[in-house]
Amino acid sequence: MKRVAIIGGGISGLSAAFYLEKARAAGADLSYTLFESDQRLGGSMLSGRVDGCLVEAGPDSFLTEKPWALTLCKELGIDDQLIGSNDAQRKTYIVVKGKLVVMPDGLMFMVPTKLVPTALSPLFSWETKLRMAKELLHSPRPMETDETVGELVERHFGPEVVDRLADPLLSGVYGGDANKLSVRAVLPRFVEMEEKYGSLSRAMLAAHNKMRAMASKQPPRPLFSSLKDGMQQLVDAIVTRLEPSSIRMRTRIRGVFPENDGWRVAIDMGGSENFDAIIVATPANIAGALLEAVDRDLADDLFGITYSSSVTVTLGYHMDQLRHLPPGFGFLVPRSEGTRMLACTFVHNKFPHRAPADKGILRCFLGGARDEAVLNLTDDEIVDTVRAELKQIVKLEARPMFERVYRWRGAMAQYESGHIARVERIEKRVKEIPGLALAGNAFHGIGVPDCIREGMNAANAIAQVASETATPQTR
Repeated sequence: MKRVAIIGGGISGLSAAFYLEKARAAGADLSYTLFESDQRLGGSMLSGRVDGCLVEAGPDSFLTEKPWALTLCKELGIDDQLIGSNDAQRKTYIVVKGKLVVMPDGLMFMVPTKLVPTALSPLFSWETKLRMAKELLHSPRPMETDETVGELVERHFGPEVVDRLADPLLSGVYGGDANKLSVRAVLPRFVEMEEKYGSLSRAMLAAHNKMRAMASKQPPRPLFSSLKDGMQQLVDAIVTRLEPSSIRMRTRIRGVFPENDGWRVAIDMGGSENFDAIIVATPANIAGALLEAVDRDLADDLFGITYSSSVTVTLGYHMDQLRHLPPGFGFLVPRSEGTRMLACTFVHNKFPHRAPADKGILRCFLGGARDEAVLNLTDDEIVDTVRAELKQIVKLEARPMFERVYRWRGAMAQYESGHIARVERIEKRVKEIPGLALAGNAFHGIGVPDCIREGMNAANAIAQVASETATPQTR
């Protein structure tokens, strides 16, 4: 029997284990052992209920258009638990000079596709609106350098759009800085659109018309999907499909070493075990440390992928305390506003099954690449900061029924300039090292579906390799 080690029990490692288990059940002669240093599986995917309200510590949903999470839910038999976002209520605000300004109709990820709503919106100055109109005349051009998102957006629409849209949107998704994140890695469609159309507005309008034509032929899908009992429901469903004996909790790995046509995995508490193949499903810096003795250049490239941290604060209220809250999904806060809060989600509006009818949930985000220091504050200091800024922005003075603070240090990979070239070097070298695969959010996307795809691909690659190698003996 061929033995496979999976290092890391987040959603990437769990997905790898699930697809290896699926291959084993189908007749593949293999076994797997998943090593997790923590006392629980799932990484940042952690859900719980407080006073009847669902509280998400990490991701609360995933993009529906990326199929891998939906497919996994179907394979696990929990697709009947899927819920979609309340898109009929989807309205997002941007904080401008301390006040909420609704994003205008037709704005598709910072690109205007309807001139009239944009022209009438107080979100932008007249100088920016004029620049947006002129952007329609941009000619196609190849991108010869790896620009940042900020550089591309500023070339097309000006610095105000970077400040009020690009940076807040990317802070919400990546916890990153628009002036550092690679547009090729983060928004590759923008690069393709510029090369084909020149104008991003004309390209988005063409894409919008195509989507509208497709939507007329099939029911519209929600922008976001989740599970009735929270994202941890996905983690729990995977765990029930794995062999309990294959999971090693609270087990830290201190190194991996090629040995006898296989791998020796050194365990922190002493001893080691030999495997035919390994899947390293950890953050890139941890993967680099594990593989430093295997290939120094590979480790250096892994160390070169940086991460940002975040803090999520969930506050529960009685609905009568939120009567002055505007409708919609929530708001984003540009850095120029000078607050520590990056965004706030009105959870009870965004998804059904999140709170009883008489209660509401606000989920606030802090940290990111520019404010790592917020993690050093106490929980009380963080809650006080959030409450003060909610009072300032939405005039919410009521004391919440409950609050929960979660810190995620080094959780979000930053796809900075040069990221694609770095990942290509990493993947080229990994292919040259027999029995090794990597997975995680450091390479081709940080969302839940991206991580599931990474775990699945790693499992499929290793299952083939493991079937061709001999099984070493356990030490």
